[in-house]
Amino acid sequence: MEKKLEVFEVGPCEGGAYEMGFLIGKRFSNMIKSRLATDLILQTQLIPFATSPQSQSLIESLCETNRTKYPTYWEELLGTAEGSGVQAINLILLNFRKEILPFIPKIESTTAETETNDDCSDVIVVNDSMAVAAHNEDANVALVGHTYLINATLSNGLTFAAYTYAGELPSCAFGFNSNGLAFTLNSVPPSKEEIMAGAVGRNFISRDLLEATCLEDALNRIHSAEVSVGHSYNLIDMKRRNILNVETASKKRISVHEIGRTPFFHANMYIHLQVQQAQDENSMSRQRKATQLKKETKTDFLSLLGDTSDKKYPIYMSGPTLHTLCTVLIDLDEQTISIIQGNPKKGKATHVFPMSSKKFQMLQ
Repeated sequence: MEKKLEVFEVGPCEGGAYEMGFLIGKRFSNMIKSRLATDLILQTQLIPFATSPQSQSLIESLCETNRTKYPTYWEELLGTAEGSGVQAINLILLNFRKEILPFIPKIESTTAETETNDDCSDVIVVNDSMAVAAHNEDANVALVGHTYLINATLSNGLTFAAYTYAGELPSCAFGFNSNGLAFTLNSVPPSKEEIMAGAVGRNFISRDLLEATCLEDALNRIHSAEVSVGHSYNLIDMKRRNILNVETASKKRISVHEIGRTPFFHANMYIHLQVQQAQDENSMSRQRKATQLKKETKTDFLSLLGDTSDKKYPIYMSGPTLHTLCTVLIDLDEQTISIIQGNPKKGKATHVFPMSSKKFQMLQ
């Protein structure tokens, strides 16, 4: 059994964002260092590229753009590096990996462990009998044992909880706040021609979403960012029983789909925003499989996300390269957010958070 996900409560911090980042970095220093040492994408692609002359303008542009638009989160990132005792450039590379990797010359000797795809699956519905979003957080093997949950209180009283990859800003996966806003994320594969070099990074946008005041504010935070690489956001309004799937691309392109009575499955390709994209067979296979599976109850949703019947491209992944790190079940009627470690078919939550209180104290 995988070690139970650790929750770290932090804030409010008199020293602001830098102090909060510093405390997170200090608390998870060993985990961050372990990830840096074992992440083959970082070691074999990102770091070598960062030391090459052709990388400098791209990395400098990414840093300048995001530091200017999000100075508070930039300070938080630098604080995390200082607190963990690692070089800031290594965490910068991790946080901008999706914005940098498309520009790294491809090497024929790339191994499975250095493939860069992140694969997540969501199944969502809002009908008379239930309003639920269920999400598999899938990632490269390097992330196994290298995640934690940040439960933060800011100086303005806002509280958020965010599933966080070691060394990265909260959260490139899923999170929720005391304004009743939650989100899950799915990567999408725009072709290189669709990517804007040196623009806003996805990790900074999702960190910003943790402070959204309402659904409209969350949409504005997404739309106002000049993104480098596109993304898919599932925005969840716990108070108004409303869920939106938002697909984005560079040049401020955006498409919004309101979730309704028909269960909606999203893997890792664009569905409703017209963008040139890479053909991801893994994602397409999961999309096809989802159409064949029953989707009438919460149990069905968890069973779907736990499906392993396709041996090559299972929805629930257990290696060797891609792993389902956990599943999150967001129930808008019960006002709970449950995290499941292990196959969600078994349905046993390791963490349950009530959305009815301003402070996220776990029910279990």
